[in-house]
Amino acid sequence: MLTLTDNAVKQLQSLLQGRSESGLGLRLDVEKGGCAGYQYVMKISPQAEGDTAVSQEGVSVFIGPEGVKLLQGCQLDYVDSLHDGGFRVENPNAERSCGCGTSFEPRKS
Repeated sequence: MLTLTDNAVKQLQSLLQGRSESGLGLRLDVEKGGCAGYQYVMKISPQAEGDTAVSQEGVSVFIGPEGVKLLQGCQLDYVDSLHDGGFRVENPNAERSCGCGTSFEPRKS
């Protein structure tokens, strides 16, 4: 389904450390919008009914039902650079992505 790089796991561990609420993870959703057709939406939240959970090294990513097909085979990374930092999705299902990497157009089936 989805894999996480070591950098993504470490960043998630850091974000979740010390939170009083249990069962939190990174919610990764896909919704229509952005400059390429679909956009990634991420936030820290508990798992919702219908979510697919991907757990790796003690952290979880929750994917909503509408995003499962579009995120199949993706890799989640965390990049910390001077000009552009944050979680990045490497999506093999994308025909094209926008310049900032937050939206994509899925491949035609």
